[in-house]
Amino acid sequence: MMASSGPWFDMYLSARDSIVLNFNPFMAFIPDPKSEYNDQLTRATNMTVSAIRFLKTLRAGLLEPEVFHLNPAKSDTDTFKRLIRFVPSSLSWYGAYLVNAYPLDMSQYFRLFNSTRLPKPIRDELFTNEKARHLLVLRKGHFYVFDVLDQDGNIVGASEIQAHLKYILSDSSPAPEFPLAYLTTENRDVWAELRQKLASGGNEEALRKVDSAVFCLCLDDFPIKDLVHLSHNMLHGDGTNRWFDKSFNLIIAKDGTAAIHFEHAWGDGVAVLRFLNEVFKDSTQAPAVTPQSQPARTDSSVAVQKLNFKLNDALKTGISTAKEKFDATVKTLTVDLIQFQRGGKEFLKKQKLSPDSVAQLAFQMAFLRQYGQTVATYESCSTAAFKHGRTETIRPASIFTKRCSQAFVREPSKHSAGELQQMMTECSTYHGQLTKEAAMGQGFDRHLFALRYLAAAKGIALPELYLDPAYGQINHNILSTSTLNSPAVNIGGFAPVVPDGFGIGYAVHDNWIGCNVSSYPGRNAREFLQCVEKALEDIFDAIEGKCIKT
Repeated sequence: MMASSGPWFDMYLSARDSIVLNFNPFMAFIPDPKSEYNDQLTRATNMTVSAIRFLKTLRAGLLEPEVFHLNPAKSDTDTFKRLIRFVPSSLSWYGAYLVNAYPLDMSQYFRLFNSTRLPKPIRDELFTNEKARHLLVLRKGHFYVFDVLDQDGNIVGASEIQAHLKYILSDSSPAPEFPLAYLTTENRDVWAELRQKLASGGNEEALRKVDSAVFCLCLDDFPIKDLVHLSHNMLHGDGTNRWFDKSFNLIIAKDGTAAIHFEHAWGDGVAVLRFLNEVFKDSTQAPAVTPQSQPARTDSSVAVQKLNFKLNDALKTGISTAKEKFDATVKTLTVDLIQFQRGGKEFLKKQKLSPDSVAQLAFQMAFLRQYGQTVATYESCSTAAFKHGRTETIRPASIFTKRCSQAFVREPSKHSAGELQQMMTECSTYHGQLTKEAAMGQGFDRHLFALRYLAAAKGIALPELYLDPAYGQINHNILSTSTLNSPAVNIGGFAPVVPDGFGIGYAVHDNWIGCNVSSYPGRNAREFLQCVEKALEDIFDAIEGKCIKT
């Protein structure tokens, strides 16, 4: 089954807004369980080696496909995994169909490495050069490259990689007066024009090195204070030490706190999360170096090339303007989070409630409490069960969540715990149906998106539906939500997709629920989270048959 992803790439690549905050999300790793391995140099070396091991496994065609299980009890078993391995790929879909488990499309993965988004007027381009063997390292706004693969495609010795990273970390030159990285935070048309100037001004070769690098490793010179600081740093930072156009930036702070910040046009959370999980597992279970390891005795000053960019006045002005815009925008972003400890997946599943539906219901209740209304809500869902599938939207705000939210928020005393439980079950059932429909390509958002795209491509006048205020409203997603579940992820997040919205990254863990929310001045993330917490308390009270406190 094939999905047409072309229009979706166009949608991302034709957008002219800055990719920072508007598109690029982040996911942070939990610390290495062995605390001494969180030393910045040790962790940077281990994660780099593990990332290259992943690249080699991927290119050798040895990466097992991810599988989406509609009925995990039947298919998430060793027997199924053994069976599906021997079915030719052209037929494996049918085997999967029989047990309702679908191997996921992996066509996005090749853009994970050696790739970048190039700014172009009107529509950007995705660039990949799989022949390149060097890593790009950013520190204090300086750019360095060195080979991590040799001529035969083997990984360079871990102790050499460690030596090169140590050499970079010991460079005492001051931060550049005009940090080039700011340009990747600009409006895409502005950046496209400046990039032309940059290339024609004798920087073509240095830019090619940046674009084709296996990936970008960012070494930050400060520790992370708390989870809010972590979110700000990994989502946007100060703009000097990230190359936001790169398919991903692996960021490692002074205290070893690590995260992946990624560009969204080439791929979705599913591919990046798989990579993150494998890198975490490999770097913690089979680390290439230990904190006691000695770096190789090698001349890093020869192996490591520091890239120097020649900047004329127009480029310096461009960088200063980009910095001003970036600083002003970032100042307006608030991030806050809660960790709800009363229970999670285990407890909710025992109650036969979908954990995701409960989190989504809490967001509806919270917004109703805070602003007195129900608004357009977006939850992303992967459609990678289809060839070249990207995402579909789950629309969590329904007549069921509205009825349930109003009962909890407006008139809790009028309903018995049993009635509230009944309403929650209805919400859960309906949410489960919506989720399955979305995952199986039966949502309406991408369908309408494709029809609109076709009308434009064929020069047909835009059908009236698209001019209807309701269509405008449902696509102005005030609550934009996304969930990722992994034991290796500490926290993830993204900015609101509209100025008066919330960006809600959340995860329902076995025994707790985490929620990381961003907002701009029109909305209050802190207050919203207090309402989410109250909503979850009420839901858990109702489940336990207690009265709801007003």
